[in-house]
Amino acid sequence: MTISATSPAPRKTVLDQAFDSFSDHWAPRLAARYNGNEVRLAKVEGEFHWHSHADSDELFLVIEGELDMEFRDRTEAMRAGDLIVVPKGVEHRPCARRGEVKLLVMDADGTPNTGDEATAFVPVELKV
Repeated sequence: MTISATSPAPRKTVLDQAFDSFSDHWAPRLAARYNGNEVRLAKVEGEFHWHSHADSDELFLVIEGELDMEFRDRTEAMRAGDLIVVPKGVEHRPCARRGEVKLLVMDADGTPNTGDEATAFVPVELKV
């Protein structure tokens, strides 16, 4: 396979090292891009706010810890290895009430993590 001058060379991300490289909560790091999506890593603790994403689905994979994904009609309790896709337009609130949680989150490029560009944390590129 030939890599063009405009395509970056493939590189792996070692999740343990990536998570060790930052400590702030609810501030996603951009680990990779994939077919118009951003693969983000985040550490979370406490409750986020209710929000939705009008134009795209959002994927959450719990890497470590326990997360409650709240919906208006129910709560999904999630542990390490659990994955959930929140369909576009569905209101949700991730909550880490039992300590820090490490997450892998996939969103369409540029999707604000809060559902609102005015209040969103712009993902920082990982430097690992």
